[in-house]
Amino acid sequence: MRIDVLTIFPSMFDAVLGESIVKRAREARKAAIEVHNIRDYTLDKHRKVDDRPYGGGSGMVMSAQPVFSCCKSVLKKTRVAKSKRSVILLSPRGRTLTQKTAARLSLKKHLVLICGHYEGVDERIAGLIDEEISIGDYVLTGGELPAMVLIDAVVRLLPGVLGNADSALQESFQDSLLEYPQYTRPAVFQGKRVPGVLLSGNHPAIAEWRHRQALAVTKKRRPDLLKK
Repeated sequence: MRIDVLTIFPSMFDAVLGESIVKRAREARKAAIEVHNIRDYTLDKHRKVDDRPYGGGSGMVMSAQPVFSCCKSVLKKTRVAKSKRSVILLSPRGRTLTQKTAARLSLKKHLVLICGHYEGVDERIAGLIDEEISIGDYVLTGGELPAMVLIDAVVRLLPGVLGNADSALQESFQDSLLEYPQYTRPAVFQGKRVPGVLLSGNHPAIAEWRHRQALAVTKKRRPDLLKK
């Protein structure tokens, strides 16, 4: 998979792309990720990428031209079929990112992530956008952090990225359930013992216990998920 990130703060991605699972995916050539500075594409001599909104109002709006030019340049270089790519604007008005969305996007060959800023992006770039995604019902300074979250959620689902292929299938939000409780050594910690069934070696019984625990945790913490 190839992921191109369009942002006015490219250095924000250095740590995320250079650590943990994402770093390993890049080194193993499972994911090629490139960050582009939108300011490099502005025609303004002061590298300005925003302006006041028509109609008045507080704040500034990202100008259409530099975002449009940056995105078109990326698409021209990659030349991936439209059906195999998705151009995504990270925006508070987008649909909330879910595990199902991450799984769907992990099947694409190319993702272009546009990090919105200020009071939003000039609506005239809408023709380039395939979908808008939000990571929650709150407002952040820009789309950089949501883009990082999306990259992590998608990249870890790519074949061969996780050491254990079953790991991604047994996590929270699979089948609309939160993950069951996990334990590791020692068997006793501060007087608290690991549930005996996990030490039994009886795998059908362990699977049944984990499913019941997942149901119980979901019912207690996220009953809305059970309705799905």
